Order: sequence, then C-alpha cells, then structure tokens
Amino acid sequence: MRDLVVAGGGPAGLATALYAARAGLDVVVREPREGTVDKACGEGLMPGALAALHGLGVDPDGHELTGIRYLAGARQVEAPFRGGPGRGVRRTTLHAALRAAVDAAGVPVEPRAVGTVTQDADGVVVDGERSRYLVAADGLHSPLRRSLGLERPDDRALRRRVGGRAAPARYGLRQHHAVAPWTSYVEVHWGEHAEVYVTPVGDDRVGVAVLTSTRGSYADHLAAFPDVRARIDGAGSLSDVRGAGPLRQHATARTAGRVMLVGDAGGYVDALTGEGVALALAQARAAVDAVLADDAGRYEKEWVRVTRRYRVLTEGLVRATRLAPVRRRLVPTATRLPWVFDAAVGALARPA
Repeated sequence: MRDLVVAGGGPAGLATALYAARAGLDVVVREPREGTVDKACGEGLMPGALAALHGLGVDPDGHELTGIRYLAGARQVEAPFRGGPGRGVRRTTLHAALRAAVDAAGVPVEPRAVGTVTQDADGVVVDGERSRYLVAADGLHSPLRRSLGLERPDDRALRRRVGGRAAPARYGLRQHHAVAPWTSYVEVHWGEHAEVYVTPVGDDRVGVAVLTSTRGSYADHLAAFPDVRARIDGAGSLSDVRGAGPLRQHATARTAGRVMLVGDAGGYVDALTGEGVALALAQARAAVDAVLADDAGRYEKEWVRVTRRYRVLTEGLVRATRLAPVRRRLVPTATRLPWVFDAAVGALARPA
C-alpha cells in the first residue's frame, strides 16, 4: 500500500511530494494538466517562502525583491525586508523548478485527476488503489473539497437571503509587460476600487496584478492608475491577461478522515498580503509530518497555527479597506506611522 497520493501538481502539491520523498515515503502525484501550469498570481515570493524553497533544493530564477512599498497618489511608504531578500518569480518558472525537483526525486506524476475516493480506518481508496493518506492540493476551487463535504456554502448568498449585507467577491487579473523594473520593491498602488501590484520578475519584465471587487477589464482598471500606466505604456505585453476568483473560499475543516486539504484547497482569504506560496509550503510540510505521525488530526491543529498570522492580517486589512474612508486614509496613515507598516511587513516576511 502506498503512503500518500497527492491530488494536484501545482506548487502546494509538488512541495508536498518533495517533503514526502525526502521523508522516505512512497508518494505519487496526480495532475491531469500536462506541461507547465500558469495561474494569475502576484508572483512575489516573500523571504520566508524563498528560504523554504531553498530548503527543498529549489532555486527558481527571478528578480530580487528587497521590500514592499504602498502608494496612493503622491504619498508612499515603504519597508525593507530585514531578514534577507525575496524574489519575483514567474509562476511558470516556479512550477517548472518544482516539477524538475520532483522528477529528480523519482516521484511519479500521473497525468490524470483523482476521481473516486473512499476510506476506512486504515487508509483511503483512490480510484481503486489503496493508500494510507490522500492530500488534496487541487486548487482554489477544489473539486475534492466539495466532494468530501468540506466546502462551506457561499455566505454572500446566505446573507442576501436573510436581508444582510454581503461582502463583495474579489477577483484578480494579471499580465506581464516588457519593461525593466524601476525598483526592487513590490509596489502596491491603492485606488478607490482596486489595488495594483507591480512585481519585478526579471531584468526586462514586470508583472502587474489587479485585485478588485468591481467589474471591468484589465485595461479599464489600469486606467485609474496613471502612474502605473505611464510606466508600462508602449511596452509590449509578454503574456495574456489571466484572471482568478472569487478569491475568498471557505472550508469547514482541513481534514476528512485520512484526507488533508493543502494550499488554496484548504480555504483562502485574499491575495492582498501575498503569502500564498509561503503558506502552501508550510502546509505541505505539516501534512507530511501528519503522515509520518499517522495522525491526520495533527494537521488540522498545525494548519490553524501556520495560517493564523496570515488570516488575522489579511482578514483585518480586507475588512478595513472595504470602507471608503479607511481605504483613503490607509497610505497617509502609514506614512505617519512607518514603524507600524515596517512591523507588518516584517511579520509577512517571516517563515510561515
């Protein structure tokens, strides 16, 4: 009987497979998509995420990141990473580096999805094959989370039915532009209805991502950010616009018997603080530790611990900036209290 089946060959799933292989476990990855997989994301690896990748022997090419800068019109505030740099890395580059490491570790990657899952006290049966555990790392809109009964219904629809106000869903859009980075900082430009993230991902390119709850095209949203437009006008596009969302996803739990949800499959608040890869790596390690201890319940407790900082900071910032007066005052207030901004960036930069 195999030790572990991993459903999903994105960063969370591949990292889980690497941790498992390093621990001497018999592991297989199931991923129906062939080749390098792209996804709309900010593509900034925080220092903690980069350190975790290095611990796995993975060192993807990219552009050094030395801090985070918030901007709103003429006002700006910045904080350097105190414990070493992060790295701006194309999603496809990160995926290729992780896949190469998985292949080098001898972990098989089967080009098919996980279908039928049943389980008993001793293991799971995945499409007729027995395994001790299954990790579902199948993404933001995880089919396995839904089929296992771990998906919490959309609370926006529930609130509308009972007459309450529902928080608007947020979405992301991303494209790459052929322009040399003008800074080694991740820039977050705050507008009335959206944030725009500019991340250097190479010596000759930047990634530009929009987060918003307002409908509109990528170009429509960028029109509200003339400073960003001025930087990229005339530069060629290096990728198509990709979208993601709704970003907020709920899970009632991260475990169901011997199945564990890892990465975005386990629930997601928002991309606002840019910790997705760092959290996926920490969860992957925790899931493998649970397999080694033969205790899936341990993973649920560890998930709560490793995601607590992200959930508190991200939820707080998302909720606060829904209010127009708070949103308008965020950057001006941060310029008057730079030590608070510096502390927040320091917390995000630490390993999960």
